[in-house]
Amino acid sequence: MTLRHAPVRLAFAELASKVSAMLKRAYDKEEDGDVVIKGVPSPRPRDAATLILVRRDQTQPRVLMGKRAGTNTFMPDKYVFPGGRVDPKDGKAAASEELHPEVEAKLRVQSRRAPRAFALTAIRETFEETGLIVGRSGEMPGAPPPGWEEFHRMQIAPVLSPLVFIGRAVTPPYRPKRFDARFFMAEAERALIDERPPVDGAELSDLQWVTLADALKLDLPSVTRFMLGEIGERLDKPGTVQGPPFLRWSRGGHATDRL
Repeated sequence: MTLRHAPVRLAFAELASKVSAMLKRAYDKEEDGDVVIKGVPSPRPRDAATLILVRRDQTQPRVLMGKRAGTNTFMPDKYVFPGGRVDPKDGKAAASEELHPEVEAKLRVQSRRAPRAFALTAIRETFEETGLIVGRSGEMPGAPPPGWEEFHRMQIAPVLSPLVFIGRAVTPPYRPKRFDARFFMAEAERALIDERPPVDGAELSDLQWVTLADALKLDLPSVTRFMLGEIGERLDKPGTVQGPPFLRWSRGGHATDRL
């Protein structure tokens, strides 16, 4: 059993206090300064996946975040977690360990795509955007699907079992790009193949491990703030959190349910 020190308990309490007001809305308002579209049909949301890596090697847990390029039309200059759009071939990549059955069951709710595809996308995007590898050394059989050539070359198989499904969010219709994103959380010490540092790239810069309290000081999309709240709850009260929140747009406005 792991004992939590008093400073960590206090940090979680302070985080909960700061986040409570922010979580009243999980989406950015139209006037928040991001790109919006009006007078044209709203694009259909595309499946996407995000991985939130958590480190526990210091007094307070830290998460990996990076800054999106200012040239992006989707969340420019915002600090986010690694992730991106699901490629149809992602679900065909081999893995050394699959998702836990309860995680698979939650991912199947209101979705036609194979659950493992979302987890594999999160792992692939994390590697492409940060250089960090969620996997284990092992033979990769057959020809690699597109985007998985490096894993095959290194003889590393992605490992899905450390990934926990913590939330789903659909971008509101007034954005130029829309995603139906699944958010995963994983303990870095268990999931990553080694201790290499993250490396900035074209997609994300200023990659850094930050405490949850420090993360809230960054320029974040509201949905990212919401997920930070979910992470705080799970770290503070493991085993007592409700099902993953499902944030989406309905005729009456934004809606939030639990899966």
